[in-house]
Amino acid sequence: MSYFKLLKNNKKYNLIRHRWLVIVLTLVTAIAIIISNQINLTTQAKPISQIIVSVPNEPTTFNPALILESAYTLLFNYEGLVKENGHGEIEPCLAESWQTSPDKTQVIFTLRKGLKWSDGKSLTAEDVVFTYNEIYANPLIPTYAKDFFLIGKNRTFPKVRKLDDLRVEFTLPEPFAPFIRATKLEILPAHVFRESVKQKDTEGRPKFLSTWGTDTPPKNIIVNGPYIIESYTPSQRITFRKNPYYWRKDNQGNSQPYIERVIAQIIPNQDTALVQFRSRGLDYINVNTNYFSLLKHEEGKGKFTIYNGGLFIGSSAITFNLNKGSRNSKLLVDPIKSQWFNKVEFRQAIAYAINRQQILNNIYRGLGQLQNSPIAVQSKYYLSIKAGLKLYEYNLQKAKDLLLKVGFKYNNQGHLLDNQGNLVRFTLTTNASNNILQAMGVIIKENLLNLGITIDFNPVATNIFINKLTQTFDWECQLLEVAVGQEPNDWANVWLTDAGLHFFNPPSPPGQTPITGREIASWERKVGDLYMQAASELDEAKRKAIYAETQRITQEYLPFIYLVNPLSMVAVRNRIQGIEHSALTGTFWNPYDLKLIQTN
Repeated sequence: MSYFKLLKNNKKYNLIRHRWLVIVLTLVTAIAIIISNQINLTTQAKPISQIIVSVPNEPTTFNPALILESAYTLLFNYEGLVKENGHGEIEPCLAESWQTSPDKTQVIFTLRKGLKWSDGKSLTAEDVVFTYNEIYANPLIPTYAKDFFLIGKNRTFPKVRKLDDLRVEFTLPEPFAPFIRATKLEILPAHVFRESVKQKDTEGRPKFLSTWGTDTPPKNIIVNGPYIIESYTPSQRITFRKNPYYWRKDNQGNSQPYIERVIAQIIPNQDTALVQFRSRGLDYINVNTNYFSLLKHEEGKGKFTIYNGGLFIGSSAITFNLNKGSRNSKLLVDPIKSQWFNKVEFRQAIAYAINRQQILNNIYRGLGQLQNSPIAVQSKYYLSIKAGLKLYEYNLQKAKDLLLKVGFKYNNQGHLLDNQGNLVRFTLTTNASNNILQAMGVIIKENLLNLGITIDFNPVATNIFINKLTQTFDWECQLLEVAVGQEPNDWANVWLTDAGLHFFNPPSPPGQTPITGREIASWERKVGDLYMQAASELDEAKRKAIYAETQRITQEYLPFIYLVNPLSMVAVRNRIQGIEHSALTGTFWNPYDLKLIQTN
């Protein structure tokens, strides 16, 4: 073969080879792109597991020691040394065990090994000691937790000290029956809060009180619970994301919680929440009894289950502002009205004049029962009607007789007047976001009109309602939901006279303008003393007898006029497994155990 022919053939060969090489490279590139796209599609096709729930109000703070109205965040973000399960039993939590001395005045808790905060820093005994000594026992910090640990007549806080990184010793001034249960309160991070507790603002208050407001970047909020706060959009939602440092693992060693994200939609209006649940925009809703029949009919088609946890641990009630004091030289309550409110016969007449059975039948469709005590019927300390608890059955004539007995009278138009000729008229305030309370208020207004009393019914926004009740105290009568517990001491902060939630005769909150001229009635002080006595009594029979006496007193003097205790019902999508709804602890007391499954 000639050189030129060989060269020509080689050129042809090289050209063919080049073309094939281009084709191969093109195919390889195409395959790579397809594989890459498939990987991306697979990633995109696997969404983060999440559930969407509704909550009735938005937070005013993310500081766990100061939260009142948005306590639902605590379920996802924080844990204590112990935990209350769905049956109301106490089980280990951050503490794996504890030992109590024979005389019941010393308890040593042992923490789990390897606990961490959500920023990766170790959670140790130092955090526990800091939480109890520097926050809960701090007189300048108005935390709701303080009242649970002021023990005995001297109101002494336990001494708390670190033994080593894993052990904490609590020394009590005297035996305290509910102590272990009380340590379910949240543990806070010392490395975050220590400086804010020491530093003061221009008014001399700890900067802690303004730390972790709702404008705090979520990444700066450090937690120890199953979820961190991923984001917060005011008036819309709070998004919780799985805490990578959370301690719980299942029996197979898998980290918990299983669900990556929980979105809490802020929906103040219950009707709006119902619409979103029915359109499958929500995975969970509290079942208002007005909605029960409708939702029960849709249960199968809607792929959800209605859970009945029994009688709700709480009750509706009305309470009068009994505080006779002044702030800034101005009386908290109009003195004419204050005289009415502070007459026990007046409060008893109101109780007889409210048709509670009408409320139960018309609003709750009979799904509940009348409430007569600050202690839940599920509690072993509950005093029944048969055992001597006073009952106020609807009796308009008895109500009128009581009023006439103490100097009230009626004019020709049937309006009630006091002994000075003043028309009996007052304002009843309630939470405007709660449809049930609003409907209840309408019935109460009609009932009391039959007694000759004019009610100015005033539903207000949630934040205003809470602010009036806990800060400004400029209210006359409140219609509200109150907690009633199986362990009475859980609500000692309502009954102790200087406690933070002593709503009906509020003390001066720490750091605020003091109230002068406040008076404590003898029965009021007696109830507080009995609560202290019961907490220090270890004999269960004697403890039960003490709480029985508190119930007799509260039903006689009626600081709260209890109304109706409904059934605790929720609707939850069937794709959420592990729900153990409880009237005692709610629906999401165990968020770490919940799983998602596919439903047809």
